[in-house]
Amino acid sequence: MTHTGSPAPIVDSHCHLDFPDFDGEHDDLIARARAAGVTRMVTICTKLRLEPQVRALADRFDGVFYAAGTHPMSVADEPMATVEELVALAGHPKFVGIGETGLDYHYTADSARAQQDSLRIHIEAARRTRLPLIIHARNADDDMARILSEEYRAGAYSCVMHCFTSGADLARAALDLGFYLSMSGIAAFPRSTELREIFAAAPRDRILIETDSPFLAPPPHRGKRNEPAYVAKTARVGADLFGMNDAEFARLTSDNFDRLFWKAAGATA
Repeated sequence: MTHTGSPAPIVDSHCHLDFPDFDGEHDDLIARARAAGVTRMVTICTKLRLEPQVRALADRFDGVFYAAGTHPMSVADEPMATVEELVALAGHPKFVGIGETGLDYHYTADSARAQQDSLRIHIEAARRTRLPLIIHARNADDDMARILSEEYRAGAYSCVMHCFTSGADLARAALDLGFYLSMSGIAAFPRSTELREIFAAAPRDRILIETDSPFLAPPPHRGKRNEPAYVAKTARVGADLFGMNDAEFARLTSDNFDRLFWKAAGATA
């Protein structure tokens, strides 16, 4: 597989620019991303009380958009979101998605019922706004597939399974509903063979790319702080997986992003 010399325009569909890991570095961080070909990124708010500072980052930088919700691991400690609250946020021109929300039974299984209630609230907000739902799923494949399917039958909505690392059954359930799978740095880890096979079997028009920075840096940065510029490292793995060159895979995932995150479509840095 050949790779292009100059960086192809690419989108980081999920990062956390407001996290303290990046304090005081935003200008340099964005500059490095631009140099790596990252023209757009979506920074994700995980606690609604922090929405103003995430919104401020999106307002400050061209090509930076944002989404907001209550992360499942925070549901027990944060006020329960309301549909009306989430719908109101969607009025901002750079607010492009609902979440991240979802289920995490790895660390926070004690709050499973509250997480499920929160997830359903976010789904209803996604329905009403027509904005994509951004899902975090860990150790909860059966409940996740069940709730997503039940809710879809009650009314259609769009969705991305962010940083997808779950099993083939949940991937199939999500894809059958027309949802998207997002590839993070984990897909580039040497031992992630089964995960790469899940992505390789998915429809090409349903793949997104992300960093989830500051977490999950792909090789050769594994174990260090991740940042949006590194999305190109994961994209190179995706390009090889689909038998494409860098520019082709970047264009594919950017087109997929535009289709799902329609409020950010056509924007440039």
